[in-house]
Amino acid sequence: MQSAGDLTLEGLVHDLNNVFETIQDIGESLAKDPKYAKAATRLDRSMQRASRILSSYFEFSQASLDLDLIVEHAGEYANDSLLAVKGPQLRFVRNIEGGTRLRGNPAAWERVFTNLFLNAAQAMGEDGGTVEIEAAVAEGGAIAIAVRDDGPGISPKVLERIFEPRFSTRARRSGLGLHIVKTIVEGLGGTVTAENRPGARGAQFRILLPAF
Repeated sequence: MQSAGDLTLEGLVHDLNNVFETIQDIGESLAKDPKYAKAATRLDRSMQRASRILSSYFEFSQASLDLDLIVEHAGEYANDSLLAVKGPQLRFVRNIEGGTRLRGNPAAWERVFTNLFLNAAQAMGEDGGTVEIEAAVAEGGAIAIAVRDDGPGISPKVLERIFEPRFSTRARRSGLGLHIVKTIVEGLGGTVTAENRPGARGAQFRILLPAF
């Protein structure tokens, strides 16, 4: 649900579609009177066209985010943040299908990956480690992303609660990082899951986004 005063593109699209639906309802009422039937049909066609134009513009705007660049920026920011607190530095391996693009706000996506990277750094300890980011576009257009580390993995008890707000295994941590990841991804219609890497050391987070 959009909040009052939401002037983001998504909010404006939502509100204008509500206006279009109201006009179409009026058109359907007019169509019941033979005197206005033809005018009502023209009105309905115009409203459908306006809705398609608006949706197309929104989809175009939301499809302009290059995943590889977002991951690069998030990795740089994560290492800068770790350096500031004398934490471990991360090495990144990117295996991202060329041309993979995301919808949404680039700043929000940078938060998603930065939080995943910082979470990996906390798990891997003072020596740091390697984070692998893999992404591919399925035949239907859905995007599958995996973020893997070579840390100790996640204990079963932690795994059950890992996305809960305020849950942390470290006393001085807010426990909001992974909850923010889940909130942003689900807000864009996707899902995020956590698990231990099968047959390998470390954890992995999987993000699945539907086709545009």
